[in-house]
Amino acid sequence: MNFTAIDFETANAQRNSACSLGLVRVKNGVIVESKEWLISPPEMYFHPMNVSIHGITEEDVANQPSFNYIWEEVEDYLHGEMVIAHNASFDVSVLRACLETYNIPFPEFDYMCTVQISRNIWPSMPNHKLNTMAHLFDIPLRHHDALEDTLACAKIAIKACEVMNTKNISDLAQEIRIAPGKLNINGYKAPKKIK
Repeated sequence: MNFTAIDFETANAQRNSACSLGLVRVKNGVIVESKEWLISPPEMYFHPMNVSIHGITEEDVANQPSFNYIWEEVEDYLHGEMVIAHNASFDVSVLRACLETYNIPFPEFDYMCTVQISRNIWPSMPNHKLNTMAHLFDIPLRHHDALEDTLACAKIAIKACEVMNTKNISDLAQEIRIAPGKLNINGYKAPKKIK
């Protein structure tokens, strides 16, 4: 069971305004590495609503690198991997917008969303938000901290594979009949339910 989990926080409503990225690498069902970056967005505008959610301010990122400077390191964790995120449509759209801003070609990877996974495996939950799912499994969580969110997402994915008795995320996707999303140089396809 090998995958990379990611989570972005943004400075404002613009998708390319990533100000933080959390990343967790899982090998053989075990979290083996975790990393976090603060990112200086292209436009240094932090909307008060975003700041109230994640607590990151302009001052926090003033001396941090822009996305293009961290990309080479980040790409090594994503290219050719299974990538997961909680509400992956958001995180993958932030990644795409950041890459497009700096004219960086898209990497190639398959991806899955732990919201979709959770809805399929635990349908009776009142909702499938990250904090709700983390609470269900007693996963400690400081919500909207990129690294904390990524760690919780990874643990939910591991739990889902255990519950469904599947060896990896691809097998899990097949079991719950979701076609993984794809990102590559030609664009992207979102994960979708197989009828």
